Amino acid sequence: MARFRLLDGTGEIELKRTVEDVDRHGNVRVYVRVPSGKKIRLREPVGSQAFIEEHKAALLGKPKQVANVVTAGKGTIRWLAQQYYTSAEFKKMDARTQRVRRLILEKLCGKHGNKRYAELEPRHIRQWRDARTDTPEAANGIIKALRQVYTYALKNDLARTNPAAAVEYLTSNNPTGFHSWTLAEVEKFEERHPIGTMARLALALMLYTAQRRSDAVLFGPAQVNDGWLCFTQQKNRNRKPVYLEIPIRPELQSIIDASPCGEETFLVTEFRRPFTANGFGNWFRKRCDEAGLPHCTAHGLRKAAAARLADLGASEHEIMAITGHQTSKEVGRYTKAARQRHLAKQAFERTAEPIIVPLSAKEEKSGTPFSPKILKRKQKIRALVPRGGIEPPTLRFSVVCSTN
Repeated sequence: MARFRLLDGTGEIELKRTVEDVDRHGNVRVYVRVPSGKKIRLREPVGSQAFIEEHKAALLGKPKQVANVVTAGKGTIRWLAQQYYTSAEFKKMDARTQRVRRLILEKLCGKHGNKRYAELEPRHIRQWRDARTDTPEAANGIIKALRQVYTYALKNDLARTNPAAAVEYLTSNNPTGFHSWTLAEVEKFEERHPIGTMARLALALMLYTAQRRSDAVLFGPAQVNDGWLCFTQQKNRNRKPVYLEIPIRPELQSIIDASPCGEETFLVTEFRRPFTANGFGNWFRKRCDEAGLPHCTAHGLRKAAAARLADLGASEHEIMAITGHQTSKEVGRYTKAARQRHLAKQAFERTAEPIIVPLSAKEEKSGTPFSPKILKRKQKIRALVPRGGIEPPTLRFSVVCSTN
């Protein structure tokens, strides 16, 4: 059983007997394994209503007949998209990114594929964007995909302008992104999944390395070198590879030693085989549900680890050296709240005295500006002068009285 994100952006769906395979070209294909053992490929856009209906038909032993490939007329949006699929830029992307990008463009071509791409203007794209204001992530996905298609067209002299570049992204309904785990939530998960379980090992790997699930599922003895994890991050590994070396914390090593690890990877399925990134996400989702944490995700652990580092005073560049982020802007989204807490705490620790100014410290009516020295001198004088007045004179003061 696999989980798929719905194309309309309303959530996810689990479909029975579905498996995902990667062909020799890196393309992800979805199949339904029927009781006879045969696999039936699902060809409709993943997450669409047509995809769900195709899945139902396959379970009933009535696979959908493969339709003829749509022939795109030269100069149309569909034709340009098909040219883009053959480009080096598209082929360098990860298999999952290719699949998502193709789904977005194919859905768009279903409505506008026969239109001339040279006549497409920013106002047209804004109309498509504004029709999806309820799902800003889906709307922004269209803009991003079209920007890349027209960037390819400009480089290959197929277009003169990039109309999508002039279209603004919509503000997300969830600007903070994935929920960042709290310490109490981590403790609750640990209570439900003790050391020695695969779930506890998964938690520790992501929490003590601050890596994505696509990297965590590949960690194994081959990546360990003299107490360090040495690896290239999976995201953008074909376009902008990021190589990292992270020390293995003693806490993490003790959990690895006490866990039923696999031979190739630390994390393995119940069949002792390595996880796929998507399969691990579905599996970890269930482990969170078992711990009573339905709002927590694997990616939220990456955010929590980065935030904890910021809370302990680590600089942005130190955090980037662990998470693999390439810009301060990226890591800032993870650590903004922790940074604020750390700076606020630091500000209060700079002074041991209360910062509340007493009423007596207000400016005099004469307009003389307030000075801490003046306040201190006045307080000292008040301490020396009795409540009844200044008589008799003390050794430290002389009193001059004059009458008119």
